[in-house]
Amino acid sequence: MATTGETLQATAEEVIRKHETKRTRLFYKDAFYKLLSLISPFVLLAIWEIVVRTEILNPIFFPPPTEIFKTMIEMVQEPDAGGFLLQDHIAISLRRVILGFLLGTIPGLILGLLIGWFRSVRAFFDPIIAATYPIPKISLLPLMLVIFGFGETSKIVTVAIAGFFLVLISTAAGVTQIDHVLIQAAENYGAKRSKLFTKVILPATLPSIFTGLRLSLGISLLIVVAAEFINTNSGIGFLIWSSWQVLAVKKMYAGLIVIAALGLFFTSGLERIGRFLMPWAGDIQSRTK
Repeated sequence: MATTGETLQATAEEVIRKHETKRTRLFYKDAFYKLLSLISPFVLLAIWEIVVRTEILNPIFFPPPTEIFKTMIEMVQEPDAGGFLLQDHIAISLRRVILGFLLGTIPGLILGLLIGWFRSVRAFFDPIIAATYPIPKISLLPLMLVIFGFGETSKIVTVAIAGFFLVLISTAAGVTQIDHVLIQAAENYGAKRSKLFTKVILPATLPSIFTGLRLSLGISLLIVVAAEFINTNSGIGFLIWSSWQVLAVKKMYAGLIVIAALGLFFTSGLERIGRFLMPWAGDIQSRTK
């Protein structure tokens, strides 16, 4: 007959075994989803190649990806009529995106925290935000051109305005949705306002902040490309527009692929940073798959 100690040991071993089995299952499931994310772009490109090679789609308007990549290699090595290589256009657009993104998201983050935390600030800014947020941000570009001229500032400020609202709204929503039980518990343990902010408010708001940052970075790229259609002689948007004007379809698609790659790079980078800063959020996500 088993003793109490042996029974407890057997129970503990069973619990450990079930836990390890669950961890292994979650590991393989996570690896499977990562593999799906990795191969999906290549599957899309393969389907594109097949339907064009079989002439289901007209190769004049839908050149195969292999031909587009050959064109991209040529664009990296040979400058265009303006003296720019493909990487020059990418660097110029990236500079505009990053400057506008930082110029918009930093004040958006600060004001979003204030709006979410202080009711008086929220009451003051709510009608202003409600009135200005629905305005399409690219429609502000003509106004920015009038104010700042045809230089870099007009494009960067337009990007900043677009990114500002997304981060502000996401951050403010994150603060207002914090469970008040957490705040009351911290206050009951004597947490001062500064400690309450750094230990409760900010960590609880991080998922909403990163959602806003991802949206802001995506819209920043979109606004830059749209702005480069209009009043510049460099950048990915200019490359796409000028290629369309002379029916250089492969170069136009090359620009579109660069935009897609940049969007994927930005999104993946922010997700990695988010997982590093919020390991608990990653654990919750893995359990909900």
